[in-house]
Amino acid sequence: QVQLVESGGGLVQPGGSLRLSCASTGDISSIEGMGWYRQAPGKQRDLVALIRTGGVTNYAESVKGRFTISRDNAKNTVYLQMDSLKPEDTAVYYCNVVVLAAAGRLRARNSWGQGTQVTVSS
Repeated sequence: QVQLVESGGGLVQPGGSLRLSCASTGDISSIEGMGWYRQAPGKQRDLVALIRTGGVTNYAESVKGRFTISRDNAKNTVYLQMDSLKPEDTAVYYCNVVVLAAAGRLRARNSWGQGTQVTVSS
């Protein structure tokens, strides 16, 4: 499997912006779905943004209108543009290959990397 490395996190004030990058060691052009997940302390890891090869995107309701996922197959990189950040966005953010699993649920296919920490605080 390809290795995915997240970067771009940091400390930002409420209302600020960050752009996260997910760099792959291999070709992602044939991968149907790529997604960004996040996990806050004491919480489960949840999918917040998904992009498919045709450009179709889906977002968790909590981030819709504020986050934008995109992919650059030529650079083997997936991005997450985060605007109007809120304290509740604080979490470790991970990227992964996303596949359709049992009962129509979306599941991460690969092992998890280190992620990148996003902290939103005044």
